[in-house]
Amino acid sequence: MTQIAQTRPAGGTANAVARSTKAAVQVTQAAEAPQQYLTFLLGGEMFAVGILNVKEIIEYGNLTEIPMMPPFIRGVINLRGSVVPVVDLSARFGHAQSEVGKRSCIVIVEVSESDFRHDIGIMVDAVSEVLEIPASEIEPPPSFGARIRADFIQGMGKVAGKFVILLNIARVLSVEEIAMLAKVSSGDGSPSV
Repeated sequence: MTQIAQTRPAGGTANAVARSTKAAVQVTQAAEAPQQYLTFLLGGEMFAVGILNVKEIIEYGNLTEIPMMPPFIRGVINLRGSVVPVVDLSARFGHAQSEVGKRSCIVIVEVSESDFRHDIGIMVDAVSEVLEIPASEIEPPPSFGARIRADFIQGMGKVAGKFVILLNIARVLSVEEIAMLAKVSSGDGSPSV
């Protein structure tokens, strides 16, 4: 008697379901795992950015000012041979420019836009610490009442009974938006070289 065996392709429906379930569990676990954030002070408020965006923290100084730039662009620095723009976050949020103090520093962050990665420095009053904030302790951004644009806020982290504003750094430092604002501030509307 001849026996006919049914063959199923490896990776059939059962395997596809198992793979998608495993992927969903990994995503859920990653979402529930505490995320690390670098916290810093700006105008007396505590802000944070995801530690994966932070490349380094350097002392404030040696800025070269660039004429006809928006007020929130303090200038550029030479970082190991690369030109890195420095953004004053206080001015970017629509407030007065930050005063340079003893603890002022520049946080170098990497921003991805399309297929490109850009290093941009952000000027802060003082760097505080790296904190782990579990996803369960992060609230959605407020729809109103914040002192900065709502689209700049990724969420509100609860730390020791206080809120830390978690910044959406890709939105705050949108290279496209900054370039557009620089073009407008040059006054003629023509692309600058």
